[in-house]
Amino acid sequence: MANKHSRRGVTYRRTALALALGMGFTGLASGQATTGSIFGQTRSGSADTVVVQNATGLTREATVDASGRYNVGSLPLGTYTVTLKRGGETVDSRSNVVLRVGSGTDVSFGASEANARELSSVTVTANALPSIDVTSVDSRTVITSQQLATLPLARSAEAIALLAPGVVQGSSYFVGPMGGSLVSFGGSSVTENAYYLNGFNTTDPLSGFGGISLPYGSIDQQEILSGGYGAAYGRSDGGVISQVGKRGTNDWHFGGMVEWTPTDLQSDPKNYYYVKKDGSRGAMRQYRKDNKGWTTTIDAYLGGPLIKDKLFLFTSIEAERRQGQLVGSNAAPYDTHYRYDNPKWYAKLDWNINDSNILEVTGASTKSSYRGTMNAFDYGTLQEGGFNSYDTHTKNAAQLFSSKFTSYITDDLTVSVMYGKMKSTYYSDTPGYDPTYPYIYTPTGENPDITGGQVITNNQTVSTINLPGHRSVSTNLRVDLSYHLGDHTLTAGIDNMDLKNIEGGTMFPSQGLGYGWEYNEPVTDANGDPDPSLYILGGPGSALPGADWHNSPWVAPTAGYAGGETGYYVAKYEYHDNASVRVAQRAQYIQDDWQVNDRLLLKLGLRNDQFTNFNAVGQPYLRLTKPQWAPRLGFSWDVSGDSSFKVYGNVGRYYLALPTSVALRSAGSSLYTRTYYTYTGIDANGIPTGLSPIDTSRGPDMPLSANGEYGQPRDPRVAAAKGLKSEYQDEYILGFDKKLGDSWMYGAKATYRNLRNAIDDIGDKNSIINKMNNMGIDPATYDASVMPGSYLMNPGKNATYYVAKLGGGYYEVPMDWRKDFGFNTTMKRHYYGLNTYLEHPFDGKWFARFDYLFSRNYGNSEGQVRTDIGQEDVSATVDWDYAQVMDFANGYLANNHKHQFKAYGSYQITPEWLVSGNVAVLSGAPQTCLGFYPGAQPNPGLGYGPYYHFCNGKPWPPGTKDNPWTYRLDLSAQYRPEWAGKKLAFNVMVYNVFNTQKTTQVYAISASSSYLRPISSQAPRYVRFGVTYDY
Repeated sequence: MANKHSRRGVTYRRTALALALGMGFTGLASGQATTGSIFGQTRSGSADTVVVQNATGLTREATVDASGRYNVGSLPLGTYTVTLKRGGETVDSRSNVVLRVGSGTDVSFGASEANARELSSVTVTANALPSIDVTSVDSRTVITSQQLATLPLARSAEAIALLAPGVVQGSSYFVGPMGGSLVSFGGSSVTENAYYLNGFNTTDPLSGFGGISLPYGSIDQQEILSGGYGAAYGRSDGGVISQVGKRGTNDWHFGGMVEWTPTDLQSDPKNYYYVKKDGSRGAMRQYRKDNKGWTTTIDAYLGGPLIKDKLFLFTSIEAERRQGQLVGSNAAPYDTHYRYDNPKWYAKLDWNINDSNILEVTGASTKSSYRGTMNAFDYGTLQEGGFNSYDTHTKNAAQLFSSKFTSYITDDLTVSVMYGKMKSTYYSDTPGYDPTYPYIYTPTGENPDITGGQVITNNQTVSTINLPGHRSVSTNLRVDLSYHLGDHTLTAGIDNMDLKNIEGGTMFPSQGLGYGWEYNEPVTDANGDPDPSLYILGGPGSALPGADWHNSPWVAPTAGYAGGETGYYVAKYEYHDNASVRVAQRAQYIQDDWQVNDRLLLKLGLRNDQFTNFNAVGQPYLRLTKPQWAPRLGFSWDVSGDSSFKVYGNVGRYYLALPTSVALRSAGSSLYTRTYYTYTGIDANGIPTGLSPIDTSRGPDMPLSANGEYGQPRDPRVAAAKGLKSEYQDEYILGFDKKLGDSWMYGAKATYRNLRNAIDDIGDKNSIINKMNNMGIDPATYDASVMPGSYLMNPGKNATYYVAKLGGGYYEVPMDWRKDFGFNTTMKRHYYGLNTYLEHPFDGKWFARFDYLFSRNYGNSEGQVRTDIGQEDVSATVDWDYAQVMDFANGYLANNHKHQFKAYGSYQITPEWLVSGNVAVLSGAPQTCLGFYPGAQPNPGLGYGPYYHFCNGKPWPPGTKDNPWTYRLDLSAQYRPEWAGKKLAFNVMVYNVFNTQKTTQVYAISASSSYLRPISSQAPRYVRFGVTYDY
């Protein structure tokens, strides 16, 4: 017989959530948990025992305390039977108790249990309205495998996350490591989220763009945490997507699924057009009517006991193939016939060593392979031509293994240890690559007087590629200890990660020319009119008062050079940023869950994070190891004392580390230059002819980098400002949940987020030189030409910067944010939201949830990336590079959607037929209009060009206008026939039933002919068919 282990109960009282099948809800404790708990009440002073047993035979026993309470924590997810015993005999029981991840499930036994010896066990079903979980203080949505099998959703972790209030779709500019879309939580940027798989952190180690997820059919539960989680977890100030995979039981199960999305039932995507200055439709930018494809997904699984009651296996495979065609824009006129292959596998071993010790081992893999054939496309006839080239072949893969050991050492002491490693590879190849021709960037910027208004390019489709040996390794070690002491549950532990980015970066193909040609439209004045007498970069009037503009990079006007009288010019562009770098992240935490009395629970937590980022030679360029205290304080008030009405709140601070990719440019030996020319002709291959070198601060015909990136190694001492602090955000939550009659629940929640500190780069070394002159430092004692063109710093904060002396050592230059750099604003990012909901839990017939969120996301810093111009260099955006680019930058930020209405649910029409729906109605994201600076010098500071918050000479704060509202309805139907024992199911899903294709983002540069053309829009309607079999 298995050993029994007794455990005294925590002083939780009359809490809720005895729920077998139902909807997502907010829950308990940590956002990345993989376990749940069972607790409840029986007769006071009875000295009874409660035995819980799951489908794998795991048995735990708890003694009911003098107040009649018990608790059994850290239980693996699954279905449990809970038995009340008195004097060794069963007096009552509850079966089919299903745990929710990170949450407590209330299984209480009433006063009638004294006569329960003659009663049969009571089955806990979804018919009864679940009590409100008065132990939770966070904001959480949990979606179960049963819901995933019926709801009309795209098959991704992000699509599931979009069901949660406050989660919105990210820009199409940004994709995850396997090519998937990304999401924003509560106004944060898309790189500020954390991803977990069975407790292991799978967040993209390169840039934080998404993470690795399970095969869709292997997801047991997915929790979406949008705020308020405890001190045990961190490294996110956006949200958390945590998946828990399925596991084997004492019964063998197997099954499979086939899904097919045919091309013929897809609606035509809308074409994209340029927009004329008067707002009317211009010429076609992209022909998209035939941009369609089919998708087939095959999934199979097997699970069961290897040794009954001891050792269990669950394993699954998934194979997805997408194939179709995609016509590019008139700047890249090719019809690409593509194929994506996305295989995944998942395996889980669970070993019940005994009732006091459990070992879990997880393995998972995901891959994404792309191949394409590019044929010519004629925009004059809208017809496909012959073969041009093969597209770049990419193959990304990630594989992880993790193990977790849990030991229930004593009645009150539990310890768990988790360790895992994830290895990723990023491969790209250029089959049939022709090195003869360079890549042509922005051919729409060619001089129309030369081209006749047509785009001239060549058959080169390869710009830059990943380094052939690019790979990454992530390791994660967690040790967690939980101890029960009277009315307190004390938890403490460590959370360590090491991230390595090996041979990371991009480069031009080594067998090619090593550069590309970049065509540019004329510099315009404040009114948007071309002016060839204006400096392309920098120039007189560009520096702050008292500073010498010659100390900054500059490029002379095109006037006076052959072909330059119209203002058009071209640049030879060179780029690479290869390096091997790593990041070490350490954290310690402690938390006390204190049941003050029968109705009030306090959660008092404190976390300390440390981050160290290393450059290519192993030197730290960021050492953020001083204590970074992150308090996490929450309360839950059971107002009525019967778990029918809860008021809760949470205050927390959340730190965010920088990913590995930051070092590639900010602390590496990157090359990022342009050599400027005017031209008098363009040959048939898009190559400029009649070149005349334009004078620059480095001389004519010389490569110029506005950021000083010439391939030289960077001194780690000068990479960042002295005393740099980590990004962190403070969050405040106050809400309530309340029962409404016998069938409904409703509630409201207010959230306020304030980004208190951020990390970005500043490029204004001219102001630093000016300050050194004012300090009386001899210019002959340092070399201004090797000063970095950008420094990592905290926007809005005064700081000291290091400048290397020629004779060794460093000057320390204190810079005042306003006086020396000339900024008139500090960094701001605020988010506030008021969410209301109405929920009908599953009652055996139907369930539904309705959410309405009113929110504002405003300030002058989106976060680590910038959506409006698609800038994905983490913490190295255009923002804060110099003062003028931040004038009138304060407004509504890119992920702001003021109004969000979401609803989803299902209805069991008959025992065989079930229908489901998903509705999302959102107000549009803000538009941005960027242009040149008003006044005599339209391109001041570092002279980046039209990236100032001015539109035709007038200030244009972000959000002056919005994109249109979006509306989407998705429906599905499932038929599970009785004649097949309900093991076989047929389903059909229709995505975007009304085929609304509203534009979701437009091009932001007003000085360009592409201004206001669509960047992205809603996906058109499609239909997906599926067949599943579960035994």
